[in-house]
Amino acid sequence: MAVSLDEVKKLKEMTGLGLTDAKKALEEAKGDFDKAMKTLREKGLTKAEKRGEREAREGVVESYVHSGRIGVVVEVNCETDFVAKNEIFKELAHEIALQVASMSPKYISREDVPKKVFDEKKAEFAKAAEATGKPKAALEKIVEGQLNKYFGEVVLLEQTFWKDEKRIVGDVIDDAKLKLGENIKVSQMARIELGVSE
Repeated sequence: MAVSLDEVKKLKEMTGLGLTDAKKALEEAKGDFDKAMKTLREKGLTKAEKRGEREAREGVVESYVHSGRIGVVVEVNCETDFVAKNEIFKELAHEIALQVASMSPKYISREDVPKKVFDEKKAEFAKAAEATGKPKAALEKIVEGQLNKYFGEVVLLEQTFWKDEKRIVGDVIDDAKLKLGENIKVSQMARIELGVSE
């Protein structure tokens, strides 16, 4: 199948692949750009996950202050000093700091949510679902949907990306892993808002 040269160039720029590999990926996806990106992301992540066995000790601490009222500090890690100095990586760290400033996540990943909080929310949603009078078979799906919605609000990696509502933060980080060929993770975050204490 013939694929557009513009699409090939776009895929090359977004992934750091060579032109031939970008063209091959698009041809395999029958010209579907999003499908090609998804497939490459999955392949890239497999490589990054293998490399991710090594501890990610390099990276940056990025800070952002908004109008003197909101302050954010995030630690974003990678495997090598070379990647830590890369503009794509530095831009990612900045975007994550802006995300934390604007969306105020409480946890980095779902695994960081304390079991007590998870159990309390699950019980709360189960009680509300039962009150609807819907069949028992549907209740589990309702509770799961409510939990996913809750995590989408309070978990950084599951939040809608502030710059593109079609993506979540985890996808943005996965794209950077694909481009840079290294494991990348957010290790710490802190957000302070004037006059607001947790």
